[in-house]
Amino acid sequence: MNQEIRIEKSQMTNQDTYNLHTPSHPTQRVLPNPKFPIQNPLYSVILIVGTSLLIWEITVRIWQVPIYILPAPSVIAITLLRQLQSYLIAAAITLSEALGGLLLGYIIGIGVATLITFNTYLERGVLALAILLKSTPMVAIAPLLIIWFGFGPLPKIIITAILTFFPVLVNTHSGLHATEDALLDFLHSLNASSWEIFRFARWPSALPYLFAALKVVAPLSLVGAVIAEWAGASTGLGRTMWLAYTNLNLPALFAAVFCSTTMGIGLYALVVILEKKIVFWQRSE
Repeated sequence: MNQEIRIEKSQMTNQDTYNLHTPSHPTQRVLPNPKFPIQNPLYSVILIVGTSLLIWEITVRIWQVPIYILPAPSVIAITLLRQLQSYLIAAAITLSEALGGLLLGYIIGIGVATLITFNTYLERGVLALAILLKSTPMVAIAPLLIIWFGFGPLPKIIITAILTFFPVLVNTHSGLHATEDALLDFLHSLNASSWEIFRFARWPSALPYLFAALKVVAPLSLVGAVIAEWAGASTGLGRTMWLAYTNLNLPALFAAVFCSTTMGIGLYALVVILEKKIVFWQRSE
């Protein structure tokens, strides 16, 4: 009888073997239908933003909202196009200040996080000082920095660096401690130095955390630069907003806000592209 069973098994075809290991109703991946472009994220963003602007425009027109209360998007667009050169110059100045502060805060945050990783006895004191700095209102610090350093770009860069420093510090510190224990034990078994452990284990594990922080602080750097310019500056988007606010020129104010938000979206998109290029081993959600 055993011989008959062996004969029957030997006579099974490859298709029979495949059927034995394959579910009768395998789960199939539903692919997006190209006939419906709404499934493309870009089309969905355009649709949502366009619908919101259309509702805004219709609401203002129907209710006849005064322009000094809420201007229509079309009025804002006309204002922006008429003074496009001045807005571009102001946006370039604000962007340069934001990038300078972002770079400074990012470097200091990574450096301090690395320092307290190698010197754990400094960890609590440094984190307490960082929390104290983070808890201080920027609207109180900005005038002091302008009094000390003048109306140039330096106070704006410092304020932006203060805003971006804390998220980078916390994320980098968490990322450097997120290394798997098995990998650390393996490197210790090879008598790896502290620098080698940092280079080959801790730093790669911290990269996703660094980019997560950068996604937050990149748009936030523009907020810091605008706040500093609002407190005192001779040019920039913050100065443009302040002048428009004091004159109740809401179309000009909204146009400056549009420039700032557009740059923030651009910085965020750039960070996402860099993350896909550098942290290539991480599966994008």
